[in-house]
Amino acid sequence: MPITNKAALVIGATGNFGGHAVTAMLKRGWTIRALARDPVAAARKAGPRMPINWIKGDAMNAADVLAAAQGASVIVHAANPPGYKNWRGLALPMLKNTIAAAVATGARIVFPGNVYNYAPDAGAEIAEGAPQAPVTRKGKIRVEMENLLRAATRQGARVLVVRAGDFYGPASPASALSWLVNHRKGRVTSVYAPGPAEVGHAFAYLPDLGETTARLLEREADLADFDAFHFKGHFIGGAQAIGEAARRVTGQPRLPIQPFPYPMIYALSPFVEMFRELLEMRYLWRRPIGLSNAKLVAFLGEEPHTPLDAAVRATLSDMGCLEEAAALAGVRAVAA
Repeated sequence: MPITNKAALVIGATGNFGGHAVTAMLKRGWTIRALARDPVAAARKAGPRMPINWIKGDAMNAADVLAAAQGASVIVHAANPPGYKNWRGLALPMLKNTIAAAVATGARIVFPGNVYNYAPDAGAEIAEGAPQAPVTRKGKIRVEMENLLRAATRQGARVLVVRAGDFYGPASPASALSWLVNHRKGRVTSVYAPGPAEVGHAFAYLPDLGETTARLLEREADLADFDAFHFKGHFIGGAQAIGEAARRVTGQPRLPIQPFPYPMIYALSPFVEMFRELLEMRYLWRRPIGLSNAKLVAFLGEEPHTPLDAAVRATLSDMGCLEEAAALAGVRAVAA
């Protein structure tokens, strides 16, 4: 039986995953409410095409989350500490508040998982039942968070984990391409390659991931109380492949693909917390860590998938990086 109460609370609706989950759910007739410390600013950031009922509140305040969750059948928990900062002090308390609200209301929690949970030798086709053996602090926190979610199902909550690689896409200012691509005056000037070209890296195009999440929620009756699905996305040769796609999209066959400036990151890491956190996760670019979508494809029949060049084009366009390329294309069309 399809879900009938299509009311959802989204925590982190202006973020990468949250925003695209909202877009996909709205297309399927969901009513969306979202928690924000400053609802006016959040509504402005989301834009007029996002009909969201903004509720003033803080994800760190359990009473605010519980009040906002009343009547919702789904809580999308897309809150994430920005810039890798203070994960233990922020991520865990926010999730615990969402869990308490879900237990009280019977709502299903939707949680975006990542690959931090797995060891560097986990391989390129990690299935949902693979052992979780993180080697980093953030990975251990992510495992702890998922353990909390699993335990919550014994208290009456339901959980859906949608696991994916590095996020990128339009309307996602903090996505992977925002720090891999250098641009100036409407033109891509270079792309960083953080790892060897032969090492595969998992990227998740956010519109596809949002669509996947919405489709899974349409199958609520077929989901387990705790269910997890892996989203394969684009498993490609790191930023080298992103750089080659940028060359094709921008019409710049000689666009520089440069080594990531790790020496500078190392030098500044004692003073910049985000640089320390980036270095901790460097192994993700040195080892092929990818996700198998066999369960997802068997369940949905397919994984929503935008071709790489189209996904890179949409992302770069949203970043304002294709203005010069568009102008040149117009000139060529007139000349022809």
